[in-house]
Amino acid sequence: MTLDLLIAIAAYAFVTTITPGPNNAMLLASGLTFGFWRTGPHILGIALGFSGMVAAVGFGAGELFDLIPYLHEILRVVATVYLLYLAWCIARSAPMTDGDASDAATDRKPFSFLQAAAFQWVNPKAWIMSIGAISTYSVPTEFSLSVIVIALAYLIIGSPCIALWAGFGSMMRQLMRNPRRVRQINIGMAVLLAISALYPLVAEIL
Repeated sequence: MTLDLLIAIAAYAFVTTITPGPNNAMLLASGLTFGFWRTGPHILGIALGFSGMVAAVGFGAGELFDLIPYLHEILRVVATVYLLYLAWCIARSAPMTDGDASDAATDRKPFSFLQAAAFQWVNPKAWIMSIGAISTYSVPTEFSLSVIVIALAYLIIGSPCIALWAGFGSMMRQLMRNPRRVRQINIGMAVLLAISALYPLVAEIL
């Protein structure tokens, strides 16, 4: 693989992971609600889960759409419903404080590692990013190597990019001690997440 191609892959990974999307909206809301360190498993789940998804798509999972044409529609419906559910959860969440009960005594918990990793498979942007990266930057003569490089690029470059969103949310949490204001921001994040879920459907209808 040439240096120019490696730079192009790195740039693509940076742009697609630093820009807004369902993952980053959820990390921002989680950082705001639970703080950066408690959002750590969520960050790791996205980073490793998405990198694994890129590798799986590259090594054949994407061919399922060709074998089962209606799978795309099923996935889109499931993803939309799940994203709307997550938007509702974010909208009704409030910031955790030092006096709050432990996780065992409250239903307010950040995403676990496994939940965040599994979410990638119903995340529309994740599918677009992974298929786009493999189809654009894989090299036929070095296909296996290029798939691994693309997956590693997302892991190495994407991890700090998504962590920035959780960090920004955590900074907002430290600056904004007013629970009402935090709830208003969470509602705003929930609206953005709902829009990202419904936009593909609305755009297709229009």
